Amino acid sequence: MDREETGAGLARPLERYRDYLRLLADLRSGPWLRSLLDPSDIAQQTLLTAHAKFDQFRGTTDAELAGWLRAILANHLAAALRKHAPRQEIGPAAIEAELAGSSARLQDLADASQSDPGAALSRAEDRLRLASALMQLPDDQRTALELRHMEGLSVAEVGRRMGRSVPAVTGLLYRGTKALRSLMAESP
Repeated sequence: MDREETGAGLARPLERYRDYLRLLADLRSGPWLRSLLDPSDIAQQTLLTAHAKFDQFRGTTDAELAGWLRAILANHLAAALRKHAPRQEIGPAAIEAELAGSSARLQDLADASQSDPGAALSRAEDRLRLASALMQLPDDQRTALELRHMEGLSVAEVGRRMGRSVPAVTGLLYRGTKALRSLMAESP
């Protein structure tokens, strides 16, 4: 990461993280918060804060930047929870820990989606590519993959959450994984 990036040049490196942040916000928000606040808006707020406070970033790697962005995202999610659900006492540190876990599961999914593990890019770049690829999937396939692989639910539980049968969820997971591998293979 080039520490000399400023102004418009900074926007592009941060923009690479938009889908990643949206995916993490979507996973952490849950249906009730999503009905009040769009995860895209939370991701946008995170990027705006990061841009405004980039001089406070002390890291040098993409992994450190991703961690810093997760911390900002956690603060925005905690603020949204305080505003919309004041009785829930969940602080930014707890949310950040959850986001780090989701990010690790995203990396596991990225590793599993690589048809050629030897061709894998850096781990941080894989997470960004996977988040972008996930956002291109049909909603039902993306939801099934997120619930199964990122939240660690059983296929039966995914079916209950989605209101689908186990065979239907199995089909969504199969088609979603196949499409995800294709998208990951196509991306640079």
